[in-house]
This record gives sequence, structure tokens and C-alpha cells, in this order.
Amino acid sequence: MQNNVGIEDAVAKNSTVIVTGFGPFKHHKINASWEAVKLLPSLNLDEKLGIKLIVEEIPVSYDAVSEKIPKLWEMHNPLLVVHVGVSSHAKVVIFERSAYRSGYWKEDVEGKTPENGCCPRGTDECITSALSIHEVCSEVNKCDQRILSCISSDAGRYLCEFIYYTSLSIDRRRTIFIHVPELERPYSAMELAEGISKAVESMISQRRCSDVSQ
Repeated sequence: MQNNVGIEDAVAKNSTVIVTGFGPFKHHKINASWEAVKLLPSLNLDEKLGIKLIVEEIPVSYDAVSEKIPKLWEMHNPLLVVHVGVSSHAKVVIFERSAYRSGYWKEDVEGKTPENGCCPRGTDECITSALSIHEVCSEVNKCDQRILSCISSDAGRYLCEFIYYTSLSIDRRRTIFIHVPELERPYSAMELAEGISKAVESMISQRRCSDVSQ
């Protein structure tokens, strides 16, 4: 049973954390990103970190991302936004450093691409997260779980990078993207959830320190 008073206090202190995963696409009939993200509420992050955790499954659709993500930002004014997606090439958890505005020519689940292959938000061609990704990666790698992580500068120019750019264009200080491997290659959904949880904990610490110093 959730502590409603604690959640209300978290909202008042701007401690809402949004974590998204993606729905099915192509051969990913079960998307590892959502399978991991939907387990986060079971890890009691609300109570442990003093946050209001919101998890959302996002369709692999450019239109859905362009509509839903700005609304989530406007509705919740979150402390942190963490987008998670699956990569067939990933063997570890990957923290993406940046995202590009253009080059989105791969069709989504609706057979669509964005106009001119560009994200409709933002003007900069490339935006880099202002979070200390090296610090987050280090925290995950030294935790007790067997999860390993690394950093990448190529998010793939598909919905993963598109959603990342969308949020970075809103506030790069509060946004990060995480790629996870397919399930059981080598991590279970719960192991991935625990790795994401550790990353969220590290990033919340950064954000709160930043807010205090401002």
C-alpha cells in the first residue's frame, strides 16, 4: 500500500521521476525496456528515495512520442526523466550521452517517419545530457548487482534517439536515455530494473545537489 502523504510531499518538493519504456516493435514482441521499467514500482523507490515515481509505456511511434512526452513534462514538471529502450546489439546497460535532431528515416510501427526526418522540437542539431553520465555509469558498475554498464554517443537514429532528443530539447539537465539488452542476454527483467534503479538513485542525487547549489 502506497503512502499517499509521502507521495503528496514528493510532488510538493518537485520530486516526480518519470521513467519510460517502449512497447513492441519488429521482432521485439516483448520489449525488454518496458518489462524492466514496469518492475520499478515493486522496488519501493518512492519510499526509498522520497520521490513520486511514474512509469509509462510509450508506443514505438514518432507521433506518439511527439504528443505524449511534452505533455508528461508539462503535467509533472519532473525532477528527472529517464527513457529506456532495447538494443539488439547491447550486451550491457548503455547510457547514451547525446541525441541528434535529424536523420530519422526508419519507419515506426505505423509505417511513418517524421517530416524531413527531423524531430519537430528543438533547433540544435545535437544536444548532450548535462547529467554526469560517467558518475552514473561508475555507480552502477560498483554496486552489488552483477549489472555492467558503459557509455555511448550513438543512440541509433530511431525512436530511442528521437525520444531522447525530444526530452533533451525540453531540459537537458533532467534527461537521460538508457539502452538495455534483450531479456536474458544476459540479464533478467528484474536485474535490469535493479540496474535502472541504481542509476535513478545516482541521478536524483545529482539533481538535488544541483538544485541546492542554484
